[in-house]
Amino acid sequence: MEIVKTENLSKYYTDGTIVKAVDGVNLTLKKGEFTALVGPSGSGKTTLLNLIGGIDKPSEGKVFIDGQEISLMPEKKLAKFRLHKLGFVFQSFNLIPVLTAYENVELILLFQGVPKNERRERVMRIFKELGIEELADRTPSKMSGGQQQRVAIARAIVHTPSLVLADEPTANLDSENAIAIVELMKKMSEEKGITFLIATHDSRVFERTRRIIKIIDGKIHED
Repeated sequence: MEIVKTENLSKYYTDGTIVKAVDGVNLTLKKGEFTALVGPSGSGKTTLLNLIGGIDKPSEGKVFIDGQEISLMPEKKLAKFRLHKLGFVFQSFNLIPVLTAYENVELILLFQGVPKNERRERVMRIFKELGIEELADRTPSKMSGGQQQRVAIARAIVHTPSLVLADEPTANLDSENAIAIVELMKKMSEEKGITFLIATHDSRVFERTRRIIKIIDGKIHED
């Protein structure tokens, strides 16, 4: 089952000359795939993630998620689609500083209108699966980088999305935590059938993925 499909996907920027950040990318990801998107800085990894996640609009081409074309979706409908179908993990964790770990993870279910008892059951279940129950009442400032990234993964998968997009998720972590985070995401992919696309130049990540897509100058160079 195809979760992601892009057709001739391109993103151009004009700064006196035309810069092709993403250039005619055709890509398919199936359900449960655990894939690394690799390439040097400026190769187009983050732009491609943003296009697939509907954060950025393509200059040309199409993006399909779960069979639905999102490239032309109106913003309101796209926001709702992202809320239910996508999860995001960032290099800088992006947790809300004034909220506890529990509240950070619960927020997406709150936006979805999930009843309070069910929210609690789902959040605590995911905390248990990720081995972070003891972090539930802590704010981000009282957690290590590795702990914050585990909470960020919990937030990304608590609503069981079809696709999780992770942008350099191990960049701010030491080796032990980086490996643990990758193994955690891999486990969630296998157990829950969630498709992961991880933009990275970290060998600790792509050595543990099943598929590596190499992007150079906005084009897929190797798959």
